[in-house]
Amino acid sequence: MNPAWLMVFASLLFATMGVCVKLASADYAPGEIILYRGLLGAVLIALLARSRGVSLKTGVPATHFWRSLTGVIAMFLWFYSLGNLPLATAMTLNYMSSVWMALFLIGGAAMLGSARVDGRLIGTVLLGFAGVALILRPTIEQDQLWHGLIGLLSGMISATAYLQVTALARAGEPEMRIVFYFSLGGALFGLLTTLYTGMHAHTWRGVALLLAVGGLATVAQLLMTRAYSTGRTLVIASLQYLGIAFSFGYGVLLFADRMTWMAFAGMLLIVGAGLGATLLRSRTPLAADATNSTLES
Repeated sequence: MNPAWLMVFASLLFATMGVCVKLASADYAPGEIILYRGLLGAVLIALLARSRGVSLKTGVPATHFWRSLTGVIAMFLWFYSLGNLPLATAMTLNYMSSVWMALFLIGGAAMLGSARVDGRLIGTVLLGFAGVALILRPTIEQDQLWHGLIGLLSGMISATAYLQVTALARAGEPEMRIVFYFSLGGALFGLLTTLYTGMHAHTWRGVALLLAVGGLATVAQLLMTRAYSTGRTLVIASLQYLGIAFSFGYGVLLFADRMTWMAFAGMLLIVGAGLGATLLRSRTPLAADATNSTLES
């Protein structure tokens, strides 16, 4: 399938997963949702890998560990924000990862003693944070600032996880192996948090939502990883932001979310900043590689 269509379907599935997480949050803690999501994902990937003859044995376990740790923490924070914020708001704050990566690139250039930092890259970071300010303004009025900051933090940690995915791809790790160890890490993290918080009783509705979260997330992640590995980065990154549009539609139709003009403008600024940051990073590969090496060590 065309990489662009893979990303469109992945964005729709991620947005649908967000709906299921939001609904499941009424009955389960974020750690529980991650536990079942990880278990189902690991089992599905293991079966798929076996059917296709793909080995799950890895020669870079440390990189998988750090990718899983950062990715699962980001997911935990994101699931928490999904349960407490309007769907499109939580999705948008998580999509700030591209802007955070641009900020990391600027910081990496400063650490390496680079004499010149692209002013346009600084502009995209400022544009992104202006969008965050507009989005968080309504949440302050609704006493949800804490939830908004958690959503923002999830995007920042997601950026470090994406850098680890880049490192794994450079090491020649297939996408199924990357997703398998991430799912396995999620199951272990979820188990530890659930042992602390306790497990909730299941209902048929709850089980259906948990299965949907695990299945949708696994398929979407495989589609997204495939799209990025075979398509043009800027095109795929542009289509990824369709997840915000899908989430907005779900929020209005299913949860009666109301969108203020400030929140809508903030979303547009974050999308523009994310696309700009992706374009500028793709034009400065040497600086980006240097930053990645610093963050991945």
